[in-house]
Amino acid sequence: MSVPTKNWAGNQQCHPQGLHEPTSAAEVSSIVAAAHAAGEQVKVIAGGHSFTDTAMTHGHLLSLDKMKKIISTNGDDVTVQAGIRLFDLNDELAKRGLALPNLGDIAYQSIAGATSTATHGTGAGHGNIATRIVGIELVTGDGTIRRADEVNDPELLRVARVGVGSLGILTEVTIRCVPAFNLHAIETIETLTDVVADFEGVMHSTDHAEFFWMPGARRCMVKRNTITDRPAAPQSKIGYIKDKWIAENLAFGTVCRVARSFPSLAPKVAKAITSSASGRETLDRSDKVFCSPRKVRFLEMEYGVPFDAVPDALGRIDALIKTLPVKPIFPIEVRASAADDIPLSTANGRASGWIAVHQYKGMPYEAYFQGVEQIMNDYAGRPHWGKMHYQSSHTLRDRYPEWDTFQKWRAELDPTGTFRNTYTDRVLGVL
Repeated sequence: MSVPTKNWAGNQQCHPQGLHEPTSAAEVSSIVAAAHAAGEQVKVIAGGHSFTDTAMTHGHLLSLDKMKKIISTNGDDVTVQAGIRLFDLNDELAKRGLALPNLGDIAYQSIAGATSTATHGTGAGHGNIATRIVGIELVTGDGTIRRADEVNDPELLRVARVGVGSLGILTEVTIRCVPAFNLHAIETIETLTDVVADFEGVMHSTDHAEFFWMPGARRCMVKRNTITDRPAAPQSKIGYIKDKWIAENLAFGTVCRVARSFPSLAPKVAKAITSSASGRETLDRSDKVFCSPRKVRFLEMEYGVPFDAVPDALGRIDALIKTLPVKPIFPIEVRASAADDIPLSTANGRASGWIAVHQYKGMPYEAYFQGVEQIMNDYAGRPHWGKMHYQSSHTLRDRYPEWDTFQKWRAELDPTGTFRNTYTDRVLGVL
């Protein structure tokens, strides 16, 4: 079987009693029904790009990698099997003259995994990827197949778009796309204090804006992606390899290994990385601008906080980093997104700013991540469901206005806990 039993970062692994690669909703239903009857658990793993144990189980582990077909296209609405990876989906949409209006930094996840954890990109006027779902097919805890769309069972649709794997197994999703578009990406090196002081202006300066700040540095890299009617002018293959593979992966991986072997050099390594940064421009198909190859392995924590809280939170993180015995050598990523009405979405009911902190695999991260989390707690921060955090259902329930709505649906769709695991027990509680 090719079903993975550990995640991409290597910090989570499991030893399931069964591995399965179904090809249809009927097969998923049969597996779930049998597990339910036996009192066993079922989880689904795809690209393994969750840093938490959200997909880990000692029960039955499913991969939906064989469920990746485009089922139908109806105008801008495209129905797909839920196991399709984003990189394949992007190509298939482009063939149809369509695109997703926003994407995150990578495209290795399945559409089901990305939406179930409320994965997002950046853009103050854009919601996370799950907000584009207008129809679902879901296998519930006893193996029943249920469907929902904007007309039929719209409340189930609203809730199940972000289910953290606890409501059922998504087998199909219908995504509302937009006409294909190109992006003009401009990357500039700017003074951190200026960017933070005008955080609202920077985030609203174009369609999609974000910035990357190397801890301890005085400058940051600001990336502005603007929708354009101009034809794509992609980098040459040699230029792409130089920028995306050699500089961002091979060279960066080398300096990370140096810092891991000699932690005292970490500040100098970070300074060298920052001083070598320079601006650049690209103009290409939207998903090729949004997403990049990421081969250097790391651990990540990301929190959503009220949009206006970001500048204050960044100042406190800067102060925290100065106290750490081992400095992080990965940049901090800062983004923004619009509010939505999905009960367990990390942007439920509020426009959000996102602060993501990283550390190279094998380097100490606990003091850094725990310190950042304590800061985020002061802003009722909501952790990305697929990234590391130390929260529990007791600390999270008051941060989600519709927590009880979600739990009501969880009790209806999986009353006996077929989709339970250690992670859902911790962050959602035991029914």
